[in-house]
Amino acid sequence: MSGAVDLSALKAKAEAAAAPPAPTGAGGVPVVVAVTEPDFEAEVLVRSNQVPVIVNLLSPRSPGSLQLTRTLEALAAEGNGTWILANVDVDVSPRIAQAFGVQAVPTLVAVAAGQPLADLQGPQPEENLRQWLAAIAQAVEGKLTGPVGETGPAPEPEDPRFDAAESALAEGDLAGAEAAFQAIVDAEPQNKQALNGVRQVRFLARTLSIPDDVLEQADADPADVELGLQAADALLYQQRTEESFARLVDLVRRIAGDDRARVRARLLELFELFDPADPLVVSARRKLASALY
Repeated sequence: MSGAVDLSALKAKAEAAAAPPAPTGAGGVPVVVAVTEPDFEAEVLVRSNQVPVIVNLLSPRSPGSLQLTRTLEALAAEGNGTWILANVDVDVSPRIAQAFGVQAVPTLVAVAAGQPLADLQGPQPEENLRQWLAAIAQAVEGKLTGPVGETGPAPEPEDPRFDAAESALAEGDLAGAEAAFQAIVDAEPQNKQALNGVRQVRFLARTLSIPDDVLEQADADPADVELGLQAADALLYQQRTEESFARLVDLVRRIAGDDRARVRARLLELFELFDPADPLVVSARRKLASALY
């Protein structure tokens, strides 16, 4: 995904868990980190611009979690900084698990360039983990800046104009974040990063008013367009992208007039949160065209 759910909006509400000294890779950077909500952005989203970060969603109450964690920590040390293991205790930081749509532990989520790339659920033998990690490495080859300490071109400096937007977002001030992103768009209408920021913040703002039981309400009253739109947003927030798109396509098939145009516009708006080449977007666009014509 290219940002349908901006995980950097997670707010700090849990204390950092104590962790034993972790092995280090190139440049002395730890390759195993304990992550909670306050440091999720720095330890996962930011670091994933350098190397893949494997988020290990675990519970100390789960024997399978503990065994998997031991195996992963050994593999991370062996990897010497080519990827980072981020251990997340879901009992301490449940909102991280919710953001990834995790239903059970242990679950692994590979994050690269700030976005979820792939996941793996349940206890795994070491050989499966090695194969999965190799596939992740191949998928990101040449796309990240590389481990700290490696030689290579220096990353481009960050644009200071985004500081205000990112600060507001970190504080949960969605209106302030949107205004800051919009100011950049007004000055540079083709700035893709700012455009994506505006779209993501607007999406997040909509999710704040969605009732917890919206899916049940929408299923009970399929003719209610507003409930259908809210249900699609809720599904997308839960990372259930295909279900979100399918719900709106089905709604387009069943209604007409202004309501149909409204639903179509919302679906196109959701598409803009993703890479146009994303297979889920391509498939949903075909189904939308079929529903319309």
